[in-house]
Amino acid sequence: TEMTLLTALRTAATSALAARHLARPGSRTMALVGNGAQAEFQALAFRALMGIDTLRLHDIDPAATEKCRRNLARFGFHLTACASTAEAVHGADIVTTVTADKRNAVILGDNLVGEGVHVNAVGGDCPGKTELAPEILRRAGIFVEYEPQTRIEGEIQQLAADHPVTELWRVLSGEVPGRRDARQVTVFDSVGFAIEDFSALRTVRDMLAERPFYDNLDLLADPDDPRDLFGMLMRAGPPRLAA
Repeated sequence: TEMTLLTALRTAATSALAARHLARPGSRTMALVGNGAQAEFQALAFRALMGIDTLRLHDIDPAATEKCRRNLARFGFHLTACASTAEAVHGADIVTTVTADKRNAVILGDNLVGEGVHVNAVGGDCPGKTELAPEILRRAGIFVEYEPQTRIEGEIQQLAADHPVTELWRVLSGEVPGRRDARQVTVFDSVGFAIEDFSALRTVRDMLAERPFYDNLDLLADPDDPRDLFGMLMRAGPPRLAA
């Protein structure tokens, strides 16, 4: 399975699902910092699940912001291209960081995140790559997909190993609350998790079952006699051997 598009879709869907439980009710404005391959998917997922209708766009490459603005123009968003991260986050209820540079960076400084903001931190997704100032994390409620993985790959690799975090499934199941109050800063430290890929693949499989746009391929060898693997191959069809 080629997961480039499905990864973009499932990443955005997970972000918006988390925000529905962690952002302040009534949030309508999102800053989108990093306007590359993931940006449009994030925007559309947040519109579908959260009703986000105002986007403030920023990227260090103005061409990326223009690309994003052009691609999203027909979907009815109120779009503003911003010259800096500080300008983009001004007045935003949700801040999504989805940058690509594989290094420890401070894309979002502590002074840029006011009370009540939800931060959807997507870009920090491997060891040695972060986007948020650690001071933001120390004063926020932090929610993760799978704690052992996020400790290595996520924003919380900057914190002590025992810094408290909450796995998102506990919020979704109602076991623990998400946002405590309107003033709390919340962070979804998203790194991607295998069960999200599996869920995306399962959804596509179920959708394809109702449509004719696929062929079944038998990819698992199951010989009648495990000692006669080559014979199974020959019985399956005429041999096509290289000269």
